[in-house]
Amino acid sequence: MEKRIVKFYAKDSNKLALHAIPGHFATSNSHINFYIDVTGIRSRIGEAEEAAKLLARGLGHLAYVDTVVCMDGTEVIGTFLAKEFEKEHITSTNQHKTVYVISPEHSRDNQIIFRDNTKKMIAGKHIVLLLATTTTGETIKKSMEGIQYYGGTIEGVASLFSTVDYVNGTKIHFLFDNDVVTSYQAFPKTDCPFCKKGMKIEAVVNGFGYSKL
Repeated sequence: MEKRIVKFYAKDSNKLALHAIPGHFATSNSHINFYIDVTGIRSRIGEAEEAAKLLARGLGHLAYVDTVVCMDGTEVIGTFLAKEFEKEHITSTNQHKTVYVISPEHSRDNQIIFRDNTKKMIAGKHIVLLLATTTTGETIKKSMEGIQYYGGTIEGVASLFSTVDYVNGTKIHFLFDNDVVTSYQAFPKTDCPFCKKGMKIEAVVNGFGYSKL
């Protein structure tokens, strides 16, 4: 599968590239014809910092940021993003005047959980939600609901790759979309053309990576 990798560069930076693998893949919410691999951007310090700088430009209008909630293993980018907010003098209401960077746990029914020691970083705080990939927006919806349940206020949402522009009226700021990965498509599980043709799913994928079947 990996031999089919195609590289795509971000619109605003030739320093950032994602790898897309064509095929038949299943996410928790849909079937897709490309696996979007942002491992390098999440894991390499230089690329993570560049991604954070670009995302911060889109989020620079925010008045307050107290916490960056990182999904899909985006903590390295989230840390640089928090530093960018501080450089831009975006106000934090935290007593120590620095931004929290945290990741939630997930329950068996895929709801996000914050333990007692991290609830204080959400309740009454101004939150930026950061993800690796977004295809249907369902993960963002669940994450927003969870954060709001714990008393947080969503100020902004960012995703490295997204085919969705808005979720619940909130703009999604992204570096790559299906104008970059031009052949990318997502299908409802019940209406997947690959399944209808009898083509087997090659791998189950999520923001962390893929597992071959």
